[in-house]
Amino acid sequence: MSTIAPARSSEAPKPPAARRRKGLSKQSKAAWILALPFLSLFTVFTAWPVISSLYMSLTDIKSRDLRSPFAVTFVGFDNYAKVFGDETFRKSVINTFYFALVGVPLTLGIALAAAIALDKGITRFRTLFRVGYYTPVVTSIVAVAVVWRFLLQPDIGLVNTVLGWVGINGPDWLQNTTFSMPSLIVMASWRNFGVAMIIFLAGLQSVPVMLHEAASIDGASAWQRFRHITLPMLRPTMLFVSVTTGIGYLQVFEEPFVMTQGGPLDSTLTMSMYTYKQFSFGNYGFAASMGYVLFVIIVALTAVQFRFFRSNT
Repeated sequence: MSTIAPARSSEAPKPPAARRRKGLSKQSKAAWILALPFLSLFTVFTAWPVISSLYMSLTDIKSRDLRSPFAVTFVGFDNYAKVFGDETFRKSVINTFYFALVGVPLTLGIALAAAIALDKGITRFRTLFRVGYYTPVVTSIVAVAVVWRFLLQPDIGLVNTVLGWVGINGPDWLQNTTFSMPSLIVMASWRNFGVAMIIFLAGLQSVPVMLHEAASIDGASAWQRFRHITLPMLRPTMLFVSVTTGIGYLQVFEEPFVMTQGGPLDSTLTMSMYTYKQFSFGNYGFAASMGYVLFVIIVALTAVQFRFFRSNT
């Protein structure tokens, strides 16, 4: 009997590379479908407002123009020229830099000291101390600012009361041009060092113990071990903490808004607060241009921080 051979398929099997491409194509389509809700929300609530505010900064739009937004005049970079020519804005820049350049090192110094104490020095009730140090971070900034405003009252405030016990006549901390900004810096550092402390603590616990043991056997002191082992190993952590803390301090708004309203004599007026005031006055184009100036400053200073820490690693 003769056997009949099975009929061969007219389509040749696809090579492995074609099958991989087809599989990747299906995965890409599935990924785009899953990402579509996020991309839609990001476009509507983030990308579009950013683009709109950038265009707004190039126009003379004010609050009265909201009924006819397409009738505003395109003024190019005139708003940015007005920003750099505004004496009050220049003063707000100086105040913001003062707040950040003093506040960031102070916050990081306190945070690192607390992290070292929790990592090595404090053994009993360590969890209680961690919770206590971190509590101001999760507390409402408005509540913290209100409490500190009462603490710094000239007549009935706790700070001046304690100083009076030792014969010191405390000043009016928030209404004195010399002490108003330092008072805000101290309050902000007290409130924000908890985040940096937790990150520093994680970085300290990742430093190999054998390095310290070897250095100790070689006769290195505790300071030498900290300087030549701990600090170099903490540089990536220091970079992250300094960048995030610096960005937050350059955008400072709540502390002066609640405690001083930018006074006295604009000594605590910051860039974010001045931008908010111009927006509330209805100068939308002018306020938008100030927002983008602040954005450029933050990007530039962040790049400097990356350059500094990377060049020292």
